[in-house]
Amino acid sequence: MKKIIFLSLLAVLVGACSTVALTGRKQLLLVSDADVLTMSATSYKQFVDSVPPSKNLKQTALIKKVGVNISKSVEEYLKANGMESEIANLKWEFNLLKDSAVNAFCMPGGKVAFFEGILPITQNETGIAVVMGHEIAHAIAKHANERMSQQMATQVGAGVANVLLSGQSAATQQTVNTIYGIGSQVGVMLPYSRKHEYEADQMGLIFMAMAGYDPNESIAFWQRMAANGKGAALELLSTHPSDENRIAQLKSYLPEALKYYKK
Repeated sequence: MKKIIFLSLLAVLVGACSTVALTGRKQLLLVSDADVLTMSATSYKQFVDSVPPSKNLKQTALIKKVGVNISKSVEEYLKANGMESEIANLKWEFNLLKDSAVNAFCMPGGKVAFFEGILPITQNETGIAVVMGHEIAHAIAKHANERMSQQMATQVGAGVANVLLSGQSAATQQTVNTIYGIGSQVGVMLPYSRKHEYEADQMGLIFMAMAGYDPNESIAFWQRMAANGKGAALELLSTHPSDENRIAQLKSYLPEALKYYKK
């Protein structure tokens, strides 16, 4: 009996393997797109409703402009590479929120939020594109789904396997509630791993380049972020790469990204 359960679970895991766009990395996706997108849309609305929108109309318009430019390029790439079906899952939304946090995020389905606190570091349209490309890359690479799937896989046992194999969304809901922190202040969005952060950096450079933004400017942006960090935690204690390592990796990604750059 145990052998049958193990083989059944193995079949599920093998069948749940997917490939990340651009990088070709294999990933485990146990959660359906429908479940992820539904809960993402709900969580996003709850979050943006809890934080006042920015009153800076010029900057708000700029966030939307960059978002539209990069999202169009992403959709063109998906369509040209046999992934047109993914476009239907993208219901883009771009908001600038009145909060001093140096942060931005993109939830599954293309739900983007920037906080005013990051604007002094982005400084200009290209700086915004660096952040926008990175955050959109998390969504296109389905990092949220992968993160949830990894947590669900580690919980197999004590009856969780039965829920997982039955396809019920209760396990998904529980996992989402655990890893999404939606608060009245600034919630901490999905805590991606360093692997995901590097992958989003790589894909983000290409996405911004496709939209006509110079990926070389990413180095200056992350140098400003490093200067703003004021004694950031050691890489081993954080899910994010250290500033030094991140910048080094960005430099190694530039030659590939520049192939897509249209001035």
